[in-house]
Amino acid sequence: MSATPLLELRGIDKSFGPVQVLRDVAFAAHPGEVTALVGDNGAGKSTLVKCISGIYPTDAGEVLFDGKPVSINSPRDAAALGIEVVYQDLALCDNLDIVQNMFLGREKRSGIVLDEPTMEQMAAETLAGLSVRTVKSLRQHVSSLSGGQRQTVAIAKAVLWNSKLVILDEPTAALGVAQTAQVLELVRRLADNGLAVVLISHNMNDVFAVSDRIAALYLGQMVAQVKTTDITHSQVVELITAGRSGNLGLVTADAATGPNGNGAATADTNPGAVR
Repeated sequence: MSATPLLELRGIDKSFGPVQVLRDVAFAAHPGEVTALVGDNGAGKSTLVKCISGIYPTDAGEVLFDGKPVSINSPRDAAALGIEVVYQDLALCDNLDIVQNMFLGREKRSGIVLDEPTMEQMAAETLAGLSVRTVKSLRQHVSSLSGGQRQTVAIAKAVLWNSKLVILDEPTAALGVAQTAQVLELVRRLADNGLAVVLISHNMNDVFAVSDRIAALYLGQMVAQVKTTDITHSQVVELITAGRSGNLGLVTADAATGPNGNGAATADTNPGAVR
């Protein structure tokens, strides 16, 4: 693991009118690691991801990518840095085949016609690089794929473009046991290939199966980001539901003002706080 985070957020604030959704959020994602982003509904996970991907502008704070300050003002800016997001709805077209979906909006051309051989070769190499063996043909329509295969195609589409950070939003939602295992294996393989992976999930079994670190959001605040081996299942649940577990999380569960001004303990007083 690199000592320098690939992505680092410092003091991120985001409000919609009078409602403050994110407050002084710190977050880090390292290359070669899976960081699980967990939190209850309304905790701010989706808003944070949309700030990272350039859909929402932040109100305050700093974003560093590969150790350098950057401004992400649009999804195009995020893609240029190597940030790709696989949303829960996958954004795949059922009436197109695998190759067409992977290059949708970014088609390769040879003169005025599509360069089908090049696109098919690149798609095959990407799937092979991820050790994907469950897809029979690159030319089969997405409508004929299982849920796990669709998720695989969506992930392969994200890593096709020299991505460095892949954010996965509930990749195992509505999948069966075998398909979930297949997708989790692929998630782990992304990190083993050197990418930084952010996994958003409500499934604690999935989180503990593949993540290296767990970052917990509570009511718009990052209450802890710790190594998965340093925390228990019950502690994560307490952080999600109450914002505190033992010496982890907020100084008070009701988010009263704390030593650093936002209710969270500082790294000096709380060894489990975000660092």
